[in-house]
Amino acid sequence: MVVFSTNVVGIGNEAELFKEEKMMILFGKEAPDALAEYCYNIEVNTTSDEIQKDMYLKFDNQAYKITSVGNVVRKNLDLLGHITIKFDGSTQPELPGTLYVEDKELPQMKIGTKVVIE
Repeated sequence: MVVFSTNVVGIGNEAELFKEEKMMILFGKEAPDALAEYCYNIEVNTTSDEIQKDMYLKFDNQAYKITSVGNVVRKNLDLLGHITIKFDGSTQPELPGTLYVEDKELPQMKIGTKVVIE
């Protein structure tokens, strides 16, 4: 069951800087100027249910198992389209606005990439 779906509509010039830290930042089109350069901009859509461990985060056809979920991920996604994704396999969320997924190579992002949580 899909609980969230959106598309990448813009990519900040510095968005790929966080790849070395195994991180990615998503933010809706209303991202503050100071942050917009570091984000992948998405259409802000609401979630249909709680985001939970063992669901999957997909970028087009690349799937990543969710290993833990910060306690404000759903709220921030619904209101701002803003979360940090950490690709390190953490099983305990360190930061409230971060979604943690399995430790594997980050996806190739482009305008139009479909982002789904199911």
